[in-house]
Amino acid sequence: MNVNRKNKIIMEYKFKTKPYEHQLSALEKSWDKQEFAYFMEMGTGKSKVLVDNMAMLYDKGKINGTLIVAPKGVYRTWLDQEIPQHLPSHIQPKMVLWTALTSQKKDKEYRLLFETGHDLHILIMNVEALSTKKGLDFANKFMRCHKTLLAIDESTTIKNPSAKRTKSILQLGKQAEYRRILTGSPVTKSPLDLYTQCAFLNEFLLGFTSFYTFRNRYANMIDKNFGGRRVQLIGSYKRLDELANSLKKFSYRVLKEDCLDLPPKVYTRREVDLTDEQSKAYATMKSAALALLNGKMATAPHVLTQMMRLHQITCGHLKNDDGTITEIKNNRLKELVNLLDEVEGKVIIWANYIYDIENIVKVLKKEYGEDSIVQYYGAIASEQRQKNIEKFQDPASKARFFVGNPQTGGYGITLTCANTVVYYSNGYDLEKRLQSEDRAHRIGQKKSVTYVDFIAPKTVDEKIVKALRKKMNIANEIMDEDWREWI
Repeated sequence: MNVNRKNKIIMEYKFKTKPYEHQLSALEKSWDKQEFAYFMEMGTGKSKVLVDNMAMLYDKGKINGTLIVAPKGVYRTWLDQEIPQHLPSHIQPKMVLWTALTSQKKDKEYRLLFETGHDLHILIMNVEALSTKKGLDFANKFMRCHKTLLAIDESTTIKNPSAKRTKSILQLGKQAEYRRILTGSPVTKSPLDLYTQCAFLNEFLLGFTSFYTFRNRYANMIDKNFGGRRVQLIGSYKRLDELANSLKKFSYRVLKEDCLDLPPKVYTRREVDLTDEQSKAYATMKSAALALLNGKMATAPHVLTQMMRLHQITCGHLKNDDGTITEIKNNRLKELVNLLDEVEGKVIIWANYIYDIENIVKVLKKEYGEDSIVQYYGAIASEQRQKNIEKFQDPASKARFFVGNPQTGGYGITLTCANTVVYYSNGYDLEKRLQSEDRAHRIGQKKSVTYVDFIAPKTVDEKIVKALRKKMNIANEIMDEDWREWI
């Protein structure tokens, strides 16, 4: 198809939500390609591009099925937000979120996926499911029944060539009519991360059918001796300009700084499932809170105290009456590292509890190095806090992460070198939330700022974020509504 004809299709398409210029560019380059990579920074709307691409392929009769594989933290978002928001209204999809748990309702949903007809069938799966026989069998069945677009969201989840799920997804990809990968940061630790991501699209795209020949082309190996055992390690990289040029043939790369038409603030969420230990602790605490509040006057302070205790559990700890902390097994820190591997540049991380901050600092120092973090909260001396701000704001500094709490750092400081802000845990104070948002979004900020809220679904965590997003004062709202709606 010639370029003019392709552009005409794009320009005349009836989008549900108007694309930005960079999204149109991505679609122009990709929409009818069998394989393509959307290397688009968080906040630039790569999910919308995929939904639009899916819709266009469906309308042209090229697909009747889509399988979206995504990490735990975001896969539900496709079902609840991205597809309903952006899929054109004339397309009525049969859409199912896969789970290993079965029920009569779920079995009925699954049967709809395999019904013949002209509907667009959409299956959304957590990437971890493809490490299991049950999940993989279901995905294969779906692929066999449809002409399918297979998309891997946050494709660095398949960067490890020896991982079981990577091998499964590469085999699965061979059955798809169209393949897409999406990530803001395709290289997290090493340029070699690219191999399996590109091999999923097409094993011949980079000209190598073996990871080891790819590695030998772009990495200098050195021999090391460990206890009499010879081991080969990567010493340095080479020919990276050649690799970058190869990628340009089948990818679209955009950073927020390249997008002049983005809104000033972009809000998104990262879901973090409770562990079994958290779920049990949460249920026990909720029952105790309801019994306590039903037995006395439910004042706003009493309700807020119980909400805080429930909220602490969603974050992975509980402060006892004697001031000690009980740690509860959780997934939040792991999800934070997953997120930080996906974003470019400097990041502000706000946390409501000192315990959270200390754990974040410990994990990030281990993962990214001692110099990668500056801290800003009550335990840090005032003079050191100012030095930490200056260090973080310095473009030449190794300090990539600013970790603090809004109570201390919500006012009067400038952190415009970051355009990604993570709320690892939120407080209830609307003013402090708005003030902390404006540390990055203020005079001197030349980019759109993306705000990411960590949320444990179906908990008080979700209710707090929803209220803050709507700019509601939680303490006032509690007494205007039935307080039981908040617990």
